[in-house]
Amino acid sequence: MIKLSWPEVSARRLARQGLAAPAGGTPADMASAMCGAHAQVMSAAELSIGSRLAGVTRTGVREALWGERSLVKTHGPRGTVHVLAARDLAMWVGAMSRLPVGRSAFPDDVRLTPAQADEVIEAIRAVLDGDALTIEELGDAVVGVTGSWAGDLVMPAFQTMWPRWRQAMATAAHRGAFVFGPARGRKVTYTSPPDGFQPVDGRAELVRRYLTAYGPATPGQFAQWLGAPKAWAARLFESADLEEVLFEGEPAWVVAGDTGVPGDPPRGVRLLPYFDAYVVAGRPRELLYPGQAAARALAGGQAGNFPVLLVDGTVAGVWHQRRSGRKIRVTVEPLRTLTSARLRELDEQVARVGEILEGEPELTVGPVTVGAHA
Repeated sequence: MIKLSWPEVSARRLARQGLAAPAGGTPADMASAMCGAHAQVMSAAELSIGSRLAGVTRTGVREALWGERSLVKTHGPRGTVHVLAARDLAMWVGAMSRLPVGRSAFPDDVRLTPAQADEVIEAIRAVLDGDALTIEELGDAVVGVTGSWAGDLVMPAFQTMWPRWRQAMATAAHRGAFVFGPARGRKVTYTSPPDGFQPVDGRAELVRRYLTAYGPATPGQFAQWLGAPKAWAARLFESADLEEVLFEGEPAWVVAGDTGVPGDPPRGVRLLPYFDAYVVAGRPRELLYPGQAAARALAGGQAGNFPVLLVDGTVAGVWHQRRSGRKIRVTVEPLRTLTSARLRELDEQVARVGEILEGEPELTVGPVTVGAHA
């Protein structure tokens, strides 16, 4: 059985996501290779995609999303908002719509019944039908089709109450009832999927894409990334054309025959934004977030809540930015002292952040938590 080490796997993942060196291709190519970019904070998605491609800025990502429509914004893994390659939408919907539906955490007097959820989802599909509606307009239309029960203000949300029907939003996206439309001023809109969209059973292909980008991995790790039951993921792995390897002494899986790794160890300094795919999908956490990095940059074991400084493929600090007009103040807090060579790489990364976000960056290196040099 082939044995793979963490440095080998880290180098492989970096290379396949344009993090070893900027890749060629389009924003859609990179979104496909990443298995989507988290887009709850849109500037984070723009950085995630732009930082992996040579010469791409937020304008290029926005044009791909709202102009040429080669990207699409919708609910992806774990029900969270992602930017996906539009050409992959049929695969994603075909896979996500086949996920087992778990029991709602809402109490009985709040939750939608399965029949009500189905009714809401079909109402969303019907009322959009090519239109782009704000959440208020969509809600009025859905309630008009389904009945007043869908509009009951029963869901606690951000110091207010949302109507009952909104429980079904992520599931509706997973069934292909809507995608996000272009903003109307400051308001988000929702619209129908692209013309000609037809879901396919994409479960096996999604496993293949995930393992190509983030393997070796286990069914449990795939389940956590996707937001699926572990038993369901295990059955999916059993039915796919996979190969077992030993990753740091533990069994894990790759696509059959896909065991190659780069010849050189992971190298380089990178600044990754909130919920970047490399850290969200990257496991084991204890290897990706070694030592002090776990305490500083993980939130209860959850990756992505902090933008991270990556050094040679592992988390070595956190960073944040503050924008005022064109000025972007970037503050980096490393967990160990950076050598002069690393600082030069960091300067280049900050300049790239400014280029992607189309601003004028200024770097401040904060206090070092640990005294070791890197």
